[in-house]
Amino acid sequence: MIITAAARAKINLTLDILGKRPDGYHEVEMVMQSIELHDSLEFIPAGRDIILTVEGADLAPGPDNLVYQAAELLRRQGRIKAGVKIRLIKAIPVAAGLGGGSANAAAALKALNELWETGLSLSELMSLGAQLGSDVPFCLLGGTALAKGRGELLERLPPCPRLGLVLIKPQFSVSTASVYRAYTPGPAVNRPDNQVMISAIRNKDINGIAQNLANALESVTTRMHPEIGRIKAKLSRAGALGVLMCGSGPTVFGLAADTETARGIAGCYKSDGEEVFVTATVDR
Repeated sequence: MIITAAARAKINLTLDILGKRPDGYHEVEMVMQSIELHDSLEFIPAGRDIILTVEGADLAPGPDNLVYQAAELLRRQGRIKAGVKIRLIKAIPVAAGLGGGSANAAAALKALNELWETGLSLSELMSLGAQLGSDVPFCLLGGTALAKGRGELLERLPPCPRLGLVLIKPQFSVSTASVYRAYTPGPAVNRPDNQVMISAIRNKDINGIAQNLANALESVTTRMHPEIGRIKAKLSRAGALGVLMCGSGPTVFGLAADTETARGIAGCYKSDGEEVFVTATVDR
């Protein structure tokens, strides 16, 4: 039996920070969205060991990898003795603010729940996933959702209208932890109005969605890497309806009404060595 899974990247249409929590995390409220760009995983039963191979990126295949950790966690939870061979084929850029590691962990939990017949519900898998990372529960749920807490408390929203996306990944990466550490509230912070964004999504108002993109972390990462501001300006000049940094960065996305328009924007974008991806939003 071979199980295959697509691990979809995510973007944040909004990201707000409400304060610091007693556990050291930040309290967030954000509208999250799944996109077509995805990694691929294969799972094959094998002996008693977890054997992970990674293609397409220089990632360690051992216990530090979130896929490996997800398999170990589910195996302990289900008291499973069996092993598995996992092949991870990367397409989502690493350390890009697109949730690639979380998406991989989520795909592993869902696929191995089936392979090992552990019988956990989606909500149980989401509770497990929260132990691995704040974005893992959303990656299990997929689609469009309002995330609260540290990102693990989710409310499913009506599907976002299908939008074309141009993703620009700079040549550098950023540490999520360092961005959150550097965050301080103030007038320079671009805080979103989540209820206005949710209304725009409900009404399928593409211009309303584009006009209300906002990320409270964007100014922090842009201070560290001014290139993000230049990328946003270039995407706007190329025709994007709205532009925003993904998560803690450094990837920036531009919205378009459809994928054909997004391809045109990508063709007009003058790259200085950044990676350029054309993709779209998805329901799940």
